[in-house]
Amino acid sequence: MSDNGSNKGAAHAPLKVVLCWHMHQPNYFDPAAGEYHLPWTYLHGIKDYVDMVAHLEAVPKAKAVVNFAPILLEQLDDYSHQVERFLKEGSVITDPLLAALVSPALPKDNEGRTQLVKACLRANEKTIIHRFPNYQRLADMALRLELRSDEWMYINSQYLADLLTWYHLAWLGETVRRSDTRAQTLIAKGSGFSMHDRRLLLELISELLSGVIGRYRRLAEEGRVELSVTPYAHPIVPLLLDIGSTREAMPDAKLPLADHYPGGLERSEWHIKKGIETYEQHFGMKPKGCWPSEGAISMATLALMDKYGFSWAATGESVLRNSLNLLQTPAELRDVQVIHQPYRPAEQQINCFFRDDGLSDLIGFVYSKWHADDAVGDFIQHLENIAAANVDKPDAVVSIILDGENAWEYYPENGYYFLSALYERLANHPGLDLTTFSEVLQQQASPSSSLPHIVAGSWVYGSFSTWIGSEDKNRGWDMLVEAKRVYDQVATSDKWSEEQRRALERQLAICEGSDWFWWFGDYNPSDAVRDFERLYRLQLNTLYQMLGVAPPEYLAHSFTHGGGNPAAGGVMRQGRES
Repeated sequence: MSDNGSNKGAAHAPLKVVLCWHMHQPNYFDPAAGEYHLPWTYLHGIKDYVDMVAHLEAVPKAKAVVNFAPILLEQLDDYSHQVERFLKEGSVITDPLLAALVSPALPKDNEGRTQLVKACLRANEKTIIHRFPNYQRLADMALRLELRSDEWMYINSQYLADLLTWYHLAWLGETVRRSDTRAQTLIAKGSGFSMHDRRLLLELISELLSGVIGRYRRLAEEGRVELSVTPYAHPIVPLLLDIGSTREAMPDAKLPLADHYPGGLERSEWHIKKGIETYEQHFGMKPKGCWPSEGAISMATLALMDKYGFSWAATGESVLRNSLNLLQTPAELRDVQVIHQPYRPAEQQINCFFRDDGLSDLIGFVYSKWHADDAVGDFIQHLENIAAANVDKPDAVVSIILDGENAWEYYPENGYYFLSALYERLANHPGLDLTTFSEVLQQQASPSSSLPHIVAGSWVYGSFSTWIGSEDKNRGWDMLVEAKRVYDQVATSDKWSEEQRRALERQLAICEGSDWFWWFGDYNPSDAVRDFERLYRLQLNTLYQMLGVAPPEYLAHSFTHGGGNPAAGGVMRQGRES
């Protein structure tokens, strides 16, 4: 965040501002068990994905870039189809929590009831649970029961039904609660929810899940949103290409025992091609831009994206700082350190935008504690200061890039007042041009400056430390490398049908996703580490079983445990290391 000069008005071309929201959830489905292990895809679907598109729909002059991970699009599709089939035919819903919402037979045993109750308390206590007195009363009862486990037998099915109903009502988007009479009626009823009530709520959930992607597509077709994509299963592509690229930003980093990922180039290209294919299936157009998984880039990664026709990529401010500080960077770029403009890697056509870490992190970590009007006013003031410092730079652009789904539960009303005011004021500010990355490139007065080398890194601290370099993360990589070597020995056999081969490729891709490595480490909360570490081992185990090979014995044992208390529960990180 660079504040230079003072607000002098809008005498020159308005400052370009891009809001880029990244939507992503890893694959929570375990094909061996035939069910989803965690509910976050559909819960964010009915809360954050619908709210974010509703805010854009409400302000016709507003624009944004919205990035979708392909593995998320597929899961949203699956949930939508499952719920629709249940409502029409009574077929199975394979998410245990969502299925319980409309189950006529809720758990009778203490263990089953305990697990269900705990699942229905996984929400922000201050902004979600405490907001609804009836939900809070049920949650308080559950907390008392934790101290008196012998009393679970006295909890009846109505308590469980009410808790399930309130959990899903509380996870609805704020724009839904304000506009849908079904949600309002159920909230007003407050307790004693019947099977009819619960089915009515599921019908609402079905409508939200089945319609949300189409709403983004319509905005894109109208030119009000630019949609972009991530490599298919959200892998850290630079590490697939070259594990040693870790040391460009972390020279002393400890690396896994494996010195490379077998077939990394082939796998990286598979993720990019599959990502583009999935994007086109959902949105009916070819993506112009790519938010690489976690903004993780390297010169080799950008060259691949250039090869596949992307006109832009984006990453973190610290990656640019590291790159500008190289001695091989021309002095006129190194000395000025301009972050509010795109750059081009040498001998490539792709442009790279860089996140303004200060402004992005204000939205992610600070403004949730402010009054919405004060927060938006402060944000606008920062932008006006940047505009005043760039009056002679028509290509200046401020890139605000952050998680589009996890920040809002820390805001009152899921960020409703903040986002409404933010879009309204940005869209109507005479000195600011709320735009998209592709429009920025189309309107460039001169080509982007060329950098001889862009240092490998991500939006988090400008390095790959979130995914590699610690004992637990490196252990995760060695487990993946071993699985890949077995895959290479077995999957190339002629015995596999084309359908089986595609299933194997997809399962390997899921194992290659970045999220597992994000959560490994003692600085993360123990519950989250347990969930993701267990699911990672389940996904590897499934890959071995699909290959017809006995899984290694170590997959039966946990190898990382957590125990930290990071900001935002670890689901988000700041761009700069504090």
